[in-house]
Amino acid sequence: MRGLKDKRIFITGGGRGIGAATAARFLEEGSRVVVLDSDKDALLRIQNQMPALAGTICADVSDANAVLNAFDELDGAFKGLDVLINNAGISQRKSFLEITPEEWNKVLDVNLNGVFYVAQQAAKRMLKQGSGVILNMGSTNALMGYPHYTSYNSSKAGVVELTRSMALELAPKIRVNAVCPGYILTTMQEAEYTPEMLRACESKVPLGRLGKPEEVAALFAFLASEDADYVTGQCFVIDGGEIAGGLASQK
Repeated sequence: MRGLKDKRIFITGGGRGIGAATAARFLEEGSRVVVLDSDKDALLRIQNQMPALAGTICADVSDANAVLNAFDELDGAFKGLDVLINNAGISQRKSFLEITPEEWNKVLDVNLNGVFYVAQQAAKRMLKQGSGVILNMGSTNALMGYPHYTSYNSSKAGVVELTRSMALELAPKIRVNAVCPGYILTTMQEAEYTPEMLRACESKVPLGRLGKPEEVAALFAFLASEDADYVTGQCFVIDGGEIAGGLASQK
């Protein structure tokens, strides 16, 4: 991708799955990468796997003060920021009638509030330097109804509207887009789905398989690059055709 060499990249939820694959992709592009995660063990693993990382930060994005402290650390590493990959998130599979207020708030705090806290701090720095790209992690769950994922669906729908609003307010200096994956084979997906459930998901996807974290990382790289300089305020679905015919809502 054009224009990613030596760019300063900050990836939240970068310790595993899509976040880790995205860190690896940007390192391949010659970028400088700092990853944030709330899991210290995951950060240790990724440091060993990717010694070229510019740094790691342990923080919980749902804590506004922790985010402020994380950006203080980031300022020490980068003295500016070119691209934010706002990827950190959690999921919960539970019946609507059984979700407790605490469970509801936990998902919204990480997936929506956390995206807001991180994006706001990133945007302040990007506006000061006059340029930047913010890419938020959405989901096909933001675009269609999925049973047993009320809190997750709601949080990701909020991310989509947050992305559109940010794109309008931060233009022309900052581009803001969302990536909306469908079924991607990650540890989070495997933790919630049995092998039989995963096979059922594959049967709904026209391309006949689940996506790979590296494929989502490639989309992030394109949207962050100069090749996407005229792209902002959009939500990019990467789902193997899953929602094209409304397949996602079939039980």
